[in-house]
Amino acid sequence: MSQKSRSLGDILQEFREHRKLMELELHKVIVGQDDVIEQLFAAIFTRGHCLLEGVPGLAKTLMVSTLARIMDVTFKRVQFTPDLMPSDITGTNVLEEDDHGKRHFRFVEGPVFTNILLADEINRTPPKTQSSLLQAMQEREVTVGRETYQLPNPFFTIATQNPIEQEGTYPLPEAQLDRFMFNIKVGYPTAEEEEKILTASSSGESPEIKKILSAKAIVNLQKLVGSVVATDYIIKYAAALVRATRPADASAPEVVKELVDWGAGPRAGQFLISGGKAIAAMDGRFSVSIEDIRKVAIPVLRHRISCNFQAQANGMNSEQVIEQLLKLIPEPKVPKFEK
Repeated sequence: MSQKSRSLGDILQEFREHRKLMELELHKVIVGQDDVIEQLFAAIFTRGHCLLEGVPGLAKTLMVSTLARIMDVTFKRVQFTPDLMPSDITGTNVLEEDDHGKRHFRFVEGPVFTNILLADEINRTPPKTQSSLLQAMQEREVTVGRETYQLPNPFFTIATQNPIEQEGTYPLPEAQLDRFMFNIKVGYPTAEEEEKILTASSSGESPEIKKILSAKAIVNLQKLVGSVVATDYIIKYAAALVRATRPADASAPEVVKELVDWGAGPRAGQFLISGGKAIAAMDGRFSVSIEDIRKVAIPVLRHRISCNFQAQANGMNSEQVIEQLLKLIPEPKVPKFEK
């Protein structure tokens, strides 16, 4: 093994240890939810945004705010409401008068100028305000008037929404949903976990959270994750999986042609690869495996597949379609080299 490989191996092992420390700190406050935490970490280390979905009272907001406390980064929370305006998020120009009586505009930054933005109950605000996050999420910048302002690095949007309450909500449009790397479902705790939650909350103690990573360290780890190898074999599998979600594609299985209106775009494949890289790096490995891709397939694809009425009549949703695809799509054949 070369010196370069050894040093990269050491860095990856150190990264693995940091990830374990972050998990331990988070579990001081959050009981269980291991898959949710792993997906949040994977998104952060690949510059991705997350949509957390779950019924009220599952500690979605607490999870994100605690995550921000573990990392030495700035954190702002915006409670999305029907009367929220785009300028309440991005910021606005205010007219000021200087000592000489001259008037000029000064830009006052909105809460989007932070490292972690928690968009709480994002589906409670109208599309006009929801769309104010599009540029921030994609280009990491905000345009107000004639000026464009760069957002801090790193920048993540973690949005939450309640999937059961429909009154007074505005479902996110497909274009905005596609900006989220993961759609993470936060489920109910097990009986044992629920007892631990009740014990911890009734004790009245507030655990002390240690800071593990700085903003600069996160940016460096993002570069490290980018250097993890995704071979042609992995890329072929990810591409085959994404193409199989499109009912008009020749490679689509019958279940997709029958139950799906439209499937995932190329961005899904990009997120499958980057998510797989994050899983491999957090495990201290140099390259992505097929299992890494399968691990992130459901959170990456579930909000990028639209099931039709036939699927609803059969009691099927996009998640179940993806589970079937993971069984149906074979691994690519490894080419044989002749002597």
